[in-house]
Amino acid sequence: HEHLLKMMEERMMDVEQKLRLVKRLLQDKVNQLKEQLSKNTKADAMVKDLYVENAQLLKALEMTEQRQKTAERKNYLLEEKIANLNRIVKNLASPSFN
Repeated sequence: HEHLLKMMEERMMDVEQKLRLVKRLLQDKVNQLKEQLSKNTKADAMVKDLYVENAQLLKALEMTEQRQKTAERKNYLLEEKIANLNRIVKNLASPSFN
């Protein structure tokens, strides 16, 4: 009877030791997952910031492209005016040489 009791105690101690080991492993895993969650939260915030920054940069690019188109149109009109003025000057100068 005592031998059986002794074996039961040993089994119980073995089971308790295994449970402590499993508990320690689970706690390590919980800590690891908490750390990963923290990293993911930071990464999510960075992605959100980058998304906002990207939207701002796209808007700035659109505005810059619009300004460039406007400048190109003005430049074209100025070149036409220069050509017309050159034609007028040439026409005005031609009769005076005759």
